[in-house]
Amino acid sequence: MVDLPTMETLITLAANEVEKAAVRLGHMIRAGTDAEQKLTLLIQYREDYESRFSASRAGGVSVQDYRNFQLFMERLDEAINEQERVVAQAKQDIDLARKAWQECERKRASYDTLASREKLVRFRKELKREQKETDEFANRKARLNKAR
Repeated sequence: MVDLPTMETLITLAANEVEKAAVRLGHMIRAGTDAEQKLTLLIQYREDYESRFSASRAGGVSVQDYRNFQLFMERLDEAINEQERVVAQAKQDIDLARKAWQECERKRASYDTLASREKLVRFRKELKREQKETDEFANRKARLNKAR
């Protein structure tokens, strides 16, 4: 049996770890959301730029302008690919942070369960002790009444 003050300390420490893990998970989720938004903006920018270039191409463009467009599109595609990797990594980080938070929460809950069980055991022992005292008192009183 673990004494209750020790168990309460363990519960407090576990609750602090849950809080830290929750904060970390929140940061990971925000970073993931930011990464996804940046990816969306890059994709939209690429689409818009391509549309504008296609519209201006109707009037004719020089070979140099077309080559510049191709180079710029390649750079945009590279940026999009890199941002897709960032998003994928962010999703992995979120999953790891979520698992860490869940593990901390499981640990805290198990300490709570142990503490509840310990309190119940102590409560039952106290009831038995009180019942024993009551029975002994009743027996003494009955013996005194018989002796009179």
